[in-house]
Amino acid sequence: MTLRPAAFAIPGDIDTVTGGYIYERRLLESLRAQGREVAHLRIGASFPDPTPGDMADLIAQLDGLDPGTPVILDGFLSATIDTAALSRLKVPTVAMVHHPLALESGLAPARRDFLYRTERNNLALVSHVLVPSPHTARILRDDYGVAAARITVARPGTDRYPLTRAPIDPPLILSVGLLHPRKGHDTLLEALSQIKALDWRAVIVGGAHDPDHAALLDRRVAELGLGARVRIAGRVAAEELSAVYGQATIFALATRYEGYGLVFDEALLAGLPIVSCATGAVPETVPPAAGLLVLPDDPDGFAEALAEVLTDASRRAGMADAAAAAGRALPTWADTAKVAGRVLDRLSQASCA
Repeated sequence: MTLRPAAFAIPGDIDTVTGGYIYERRLLESLRAQGREVAHLRIGASFPDPTPGDMADLIAQLDGLDPGTPVILDGFLSATIDTAALSRLKVPTVAMVHHPLALESGLAPARRDFLYRTERNNLALVSHVLVPSPHTARILRDDYGVAAARITVARPGTDRYPLTRAPIDPPLILSVGLLHPRKGHDTLLEALSQIKALDWRAVIVGGAHDPDHAALLDRRVAELGLGARVRIAGRVAAEELSAVYGQATIFALATRYEGYGLVFDEALLAGLPIVSCATGAVPETVPPAAGLLVLPDDPDGFAEALAEVLTDASRRAGMADAAAAAGRALPTWADTAKVAGRVLDRLSQASCA
């Protein structure tokens, strides 16, 4: 069967190290690895707060596509593209929604309302929607009015790479996530301050979303007396991160919301017990036997969960075994591309009929 060409519109630097960008870069690569011709439409980095120039360029690039070429729109683009312009497009459009933008943490009410209304209106116009999890699919169906038949879950893939397990002593607690309020690193620090009597070290890996929040986390480390035990490493190279996964005993992310959370799959592949929060797609992503989940914004509960895993060797070993088993069952990026590719081919065939 001849695979039909497609396009993928992505704003900013495709090599940005966040879950959404990693997903889209690997999906683009994997669609091409199928033998499919997929054009990468490079869009300005101002989205989801587009400048007039970036908006005009996006629309011009979409208008320039062959009418039979389906295009995947990154979620920043599909949520904030001019609705009238979207309605005039001649190409099949697929929104790649990691999570609705109105669910981001720290938004002013007016901004949240604007994002909700714009994304809801735009999702009514696109041809189809790809999401990373059943959780996001339910939100779009129940809160955004998207029919279930127009949504396809394309769970993120994983890489099968050899990992050397060499846990260090004292036990290392690893947290991986952008230094952003939604990731809950402030809650993690509060929790760690409550278990100083136990023997552990911790490292937080992730690039700074904004300097102010990164500075806040640095201050909290000092204020809580954690400077000798907690390292905020920032962004690290893939090889270094792989080594830290191998050294870790526990993976901990006190997130306030996740539409999926690629780092949980990384932790499962590494065979790490997980302590996180029962929010968003996390309960569907982290198997119950592999993780302890508490409410978001609950440092007391998070501290109790960390202490339980640190002090109960039998429980910890069982969670690690369950994590490793779940990791072996995860899909590959080729699997993800097959799911997305079927959507693209179906839309292309319909547009040419």
